[in-house]
Amino acid sequence: MIIKGKVWKFKDNIDTDVIIPARYLNTSDPKELGLHCMEDYDSEFVKKINQGDIIVAGRNFGCGSSREHAPIALKAAGVSCIIAQSFARIFFRNAINIGLPIFESVEVVDQCSPGNILEVDTVQGVIKNLSKDKVYKTNLLPEFILKVISVGGLREYVKEELKRREKNV
Repeated sequence: MIIKGKVWKFKDNIDTDVIIPARYLNTSDPKELGLHCMEDYDSEFVKKINQGDIIVAGRNFGCGSSREHAPIALKAAGVSCIIAQSFARIFFRNAINIGLPIFESVEVVDQCSPGNILEVDTVQGVIKNLSKDKVYKTNLLPEFILKVISVGGLREYVKEELKRREKNV
């Protein structure tokens, strides 16, 4: 899968309460969560972001709560991919579970600027900064993880697997 989008750059230690403030955790509706994504960091974020844009961030992105609300809010707001120096472990797994591609790359974070256009090849693990004509290799995601992402998350993957197994019985 190829993802192309404009960069929104964030610092280190963006926690889940910044991504989706706790006052909105009384819902799990993706659309509602998306409306409030990053509002305490930048109250205009959801008005400025376009469907398909990419977040580039520093270390420990998604630290804090173990709830899936944060990656759901990001995906619902239009974020197509996140590239960070590192992720909080539970956030990494939650992002995969909801079908949001995430990659670690110190080089991309260090050499990328807000507004750059990135193209991410999720299968090959290649990130191109089209604005700066640079190419980076990143971690390859296992085939299983790519499949989970391609179908929209773990729930859809399990549904497809159950259907496939029923046909083979």
